[in-house]
Amino acid sequence: MKADFDIASKNYDTTFTHSAIGILQRNAVYINLKNHLKNVKNILEINCGTGEDAMWLANQNLNLIATDISSQMIAVAKSKSNNSNIKFEIADINSVSTQYKTHEFDLLFSNFGGLNCLKKTELHSFFENISDIISEKGKLALVIMPKNTLWEQFYFLIKSDIKNAFRRKKELAIANVDGENVTTYYYNPKEIVHLAQRNFQLITVKPIGFFVPPSYLEPFFKNRITILKCLNFFENKVKNHSFLSKYADHYLIILQKK
Repeated sequence: MKADFDIASKNYDTTFTHSAIGILQRNAVYINLKNHLKNVKNILEINCGTGEDAMWLANQNLNLIATDISSQMIAVAKSKSNNSNIKFEIADINSVSTQYKTHEFDLLFSNFGGLNCLKKTELHSFFENISDIISEKGKLALVIMPKNTLWEQFYFLIKSDIKNAFRRKKELAIANVDGENVTTYYYNPKEIVHLAQRNFQLITVKPIGFFVPPSYLEPFFKNRITILKCLNFFENKVKNHSFLSKYADHYLIILQKK
């Protein structure tokens, strides 16, 4: 997995971060996340990628350690920012609770499916262990890919590609990340709540990318910005409809330590 994301680091900002779809989906995350930053001082970000979210969080006058398993992702992130509020460090999701056992964080943040790289047993262990470094009443803000994305089903069905139309429903699937095939596990919100229930309780779930399409459709919408703006208009209308989360491209789930 590390090697896959090392390779993806070269083009990630071009293909997603600075793409029209990527910007809209990321802004939707920020709009919802802002409501949960009160009383937050110290943040641990996992799968930080090229550091775009870390820079945004630092600009909210927050301190954070931003981590990724990919040394190349971290190298790109460091080249983009010298903000003293951020420390970029290499870390594996499966071992962050050990690596930062002397720290205490008010918020753990994971954007755009980093946790989808973990199989169910690994994800359960993550939730069991991560509470040790989360402060009292601290929160997890996790952006995860669900199983029932309507955009994906529609896109592949009109291409008569039945196999890929429902690939997210499989126990595991292969996702393409900038040309690299990455083993991926998809989870609906109820599954996340169940896996985390011993140490965390659900605060809210928000759809991210219900009307705004998945990023692999960027080539189609690149010259159809007016249509994309209309889709984003409707996206804003349904942002509080939690029941749509399992049908979106991603969803933001907020959990609080018990």
